[in-house]
Amino acid sequence: MTHFRIATFNLENLGDRRGADLIDRLPILRPQLERLAADILCLQEVNAQREAGQAARTLHALDVLLEGSKYAEFHRSFTHQTGGKGPRDVHNLVILSRFPIVSTKQLHNDLIPPLEVPLARDVAEDGQISIVRWDRPLLHVVVELYDKRRLDIINLHLRSSSGSYIEGQKIGPFSWKSVRGWAEAFYLSSLKRSGQALEVRLLIERIFDDNPDALIMVCGDFNAEEHEVPLRILVASDEDTRNGTLAEHSLIVLERGVAQDSAFSVIHHGRHQMLDHMLVSRALGSAFRSIEIHNEALGDEAVAYERMDHPPESFHAPLVATFSFDHKPGS
Repeated sequence: MTHFRIATFNLENLGDRRGADLIDRLPILRPQLERLAADILCLQEVNAQREAGQAARTLHALDVLLEGSKYAEFHRSFTHQTGGKGPRDVHNLVILSRFPIVSTKQLHNDLIPPLEVPLARDVAEDGQISIVRWDRPLLHVVVELYDKRRLDIINLHLRSSSGSYIEGQKIGPFSWKSVRGWAEAFYLSSLKRSGQALEVRLLIERIFDDNPDALIMVCGDFNAEEHEVPLRILVASDEDTRNGTLAEHSLIVLERGVAQDSAFSVIHHGRHQMLDHMLVSRALGSAFRSIEIHNEALGDEAVAYERMDHPPESFHAPLVATFSFDHKPGS
């Protein structure tokens, strides 16, 4: 029997020197990682550091967090700068795996080119263009399980709903000069979020082209709830495609198995939201056994940042799912 656990966790700017000191975050984050007991761990918002005398950035903060844990010995893959010279400065995606990682790649407007969007005349000068590209790449790895099965894992962090930058339209980090400017910026962010979800779906279709029975996991911070466009693109339910013969390409939303009043990964101004997700192909769904959302100690992110300087915790709850195969492929 092959038994394993996959987890996803947005660490929220791990290693950002502008936030809480790493030393203050360790007693909070380490027990959360230990509780997950994951065999494959997908992380978001892992920042890189450039230490004195080093030419390239490293994931030093992550190394410190994992020191002494089983995860320190896991195989590792992470997003990198264009050209492959070390990790990106902020918001890296990382996958840690007990199982061997047999291939890894990142996609960043590779299947969908950046969009040229003319800005509204009421917001900008006539003819001004906004180049819409994804804020960060997605990370796709293939791991080999104990029984030689191949598992495709896609770790992603979609754009948040906060407005994209438009020159001359902001008066502060979170303040806008006009409703017109805010509205267009909000629209551009929705394009980024839905557009990258489409790129993930195109990648999924390529995986299915190679193997109709592929074991696929898509997880991370989607910055969207299940009823919103990005999730609908990714799930591709037969209710949306209106074609039952395409149902085998749809993905299963694992947190549907959690009681509705417990299915949330973020609290914002008292509202419980499910923004982090785990989606699986039908073939991997056959091995799904259970899912946990570790939100018991989750604080309200909006309230915390108003009342507390440099909160050490993440305001995203980690998710972990358990799978087991009762027999080997072809048996």
